[in-house]
Amino acid sequence: MLSRVADSLYWMTRYLERAENISRYIEVNWHLTLEQPDQECREWGALISTTGDAKSFQERFDIYNRENVLHFLLFDTSYAHSVISCLRAARENARTIREFLSVEIWEQVNSFFHMVEDAGKDKNHIYENPSDFCQQVKVRGMALSGTINETILHGEGWHFTRLGKYLERADKTTRILDVKYFILRPESDYTSVAFDYLRWAGLLRASGGLDAYRQQYGRVVPNDVVEFLFFEPNFARSVLHCVREARRSLHEITGVPLGEWENSAERLLGRLYSDLAFAEIDEVFETGVHQYTDKLQTRMNEIHEAIWEAFFH
Repeated sequence: MLSRVADSLYWMTRYLERAENISRYIEVNWHLTLEQPDQECREWGALISTTGDAKSFQERFDIYNRENVLHFLLFDTSYAHSVISCLRAARENARTIREFLSVEIWEQVNSFFHMVEDAGKDKNHIYENPSDFCQQVKVRGMALSGTINETILHGEGWHFTRLGKYLERADKTTRILDVKYFILRPESDYTSVAFDYLRWAGLLRASGGLDAYRQQYGRVVPNDVVEFLFFEPNFARSVLHCVREARRSLHEITGVPLGEWENSAERLLGRLYSDLAFAEIDEVFETGVHQYTDKLQTRMNEIHEAIWEAFFH
C-alpha cells in the first residue's frame, strides 16, 4: 500500500476517535458541574488538562469557565484538537483517498463535518446545554466506526484504520484517568461521599464503561475503576485492550508473527503490551497514577514516531 494512503487512513481514524472522545468528556463533565456548581471552574479546568493543551487555552482565555472551554474544545478552528478541527482534518484525509474508501464512509465523514460546522454557527444554546450536541457527535463517531468496519476490505488499509483508532483511544483513556484521578483520588476530602461516587461513575461513563464495569465489579470503588480502565482485556476502551488490538493490526500489516519484531514499532508496541498484560494494579499505585500514565503516554508517543518512521516517512 502507498505510504500516502496508509498515512491518511491512519490519521482519518485518529481524528475521528479524538473528536468522539472530546465529546464524551464534555458531556460527562457537564453533568458533574450541574451536581456541584461551586466546583465548575475546577471541573472545566481539569477538562483542558486532559487534552494536554492548557498552554494553548491560556493564550486565548483568562478563565476556565464553561463558555470558554466549550468554545475551545468544540469550535475553535485555530486549535488543532477541537472537534471541528479534528473533523476537518479527518475529512481532508478522507478526501485525498476517496478511491480507497466506500461511498458510505465518505458520505458519513462529510455530513459529520458539516453537522458540526452548522452547529458552530449558533453556539449559544450549545454553551447552555452541550449534552445533546455531544451525544450527536458520539453517536456519529460510533456509526462511522461501524461503517468503516463493515464496508471496506479487511486488508492492510483496514488495519491502518484500527492502528490509528486504538492508539488514539489508549492515549485518551490514560489522559482522562490521569487528570480525573488527581481530582478524585480516595484521600480527597473536599467533597461528599455521595458526590465522590457520582464523579467516579462519571469517569466510567466518559469511557462508555459504566455498565460493563458494574457487570464485572458491582459497586463503584476507586481502585477497581482504575484497574478496569487500565487492565480489563475485554473492555474496548481499556488501555490493555487498545494496545493489544493495535499490536495485532501492526503485525497483520507487516506479516511478522506475534512475539517477533523487525522494526522499532513492533518492538515498542510488543514490549508495552507485555508490560500491561503482566502488570498488577498495586504496581500502578506504588509508582503513582500520574507517573504511570505519564510514562504510558511517553511510550505511546514513541510508538507513533516509530510507526511514522516505518511506514509514512
